Amino acid sequence: MVAPTCTGPTAAEAVRSCLQRHTEAMLAVDGQCAREVAAHFLLPAEAPDAGTSMILLADTRRDSAAERARPAVLELTDDCPLELNERVRALVWMRGRVGAVPAEQVRPTLARLADLRPDHRLLDVGDGLELLRLDLDSVVVADGGGAEAVTPAALAAAGPDPFWREEPIWLRHLDAHRPDLLARMARRLPARPRGAAVRPLSIDRYGIRLRFESADGDTDMRLPFDHPVDDVQGLSRALRVLIGCPFLNGLRAS
Repeated sequence: MVAPTCTGPTAAEAVRSCLQRHTEAMLAVDGQCAREVAAHFLLPAEAPDAGTSMILLADTRRDSAAERARPAVLELTDDCPLELNERVRALVWMRGRVGAVPAEQVRPTLARLADLRPDHRLLDVGDGLELLRLDLDSVVVADGGGAEAVTPAALAAAGPDPFWREEPIWLRHLDAHRPDLLARMARRLPARPRGAAVRPLSIDRYGIRLRFESADGDTDMRLPFDHPVDDVQGLSRALRVLIGCPFLNGLRAS
């Protein structure tokens, strides 16, 4: 078997996938308490203001974040959709300056955001939610393997994983109905923890990550595919290779 040339997503791809999911997010503005974000969007590479993050916040009418640009950090938490001992898979910190969107630009900006990703909360801007923009200076993503910086330009140019929508369904299916497949995949890892429960942690176009849960702690390990895959058929074939049986059905939720 040829060793895979790329065993996982780039840091920029990982952040873009995290942004596409409706992940938990908090905005900390300089001199103010952190506030929960209702929704967030990243303007794409082809946009004139590529890499800018647009944020929906509860409109309290009490803070001055929208009056002038101020230093701020948007923190995103990427949680696994399964009930694990520790659900957090990654943390993302997006640092920059946050400020108001000028009144005459709010409506066209909301239309742009709706084209990027329809979200009913866009309709609440001006009626309980306010629209802010975060002009990025730096981005850092951290997971079990360490932390890595991403430039705003690289983030704007990267795309999310093609399976980000379906991943929660597949993880739940594997966890609830196919522990036999997880066990067969785990046997391919020579350094796997013995006696630990095997749980699926994530799936992307480059491979699958397994979580080994035990009383002594948790360990995450990745099984890379032979090559990146781009569609469900390719993913199914790659998973069959990992379990060592090309004649079994792939990842199909019954």
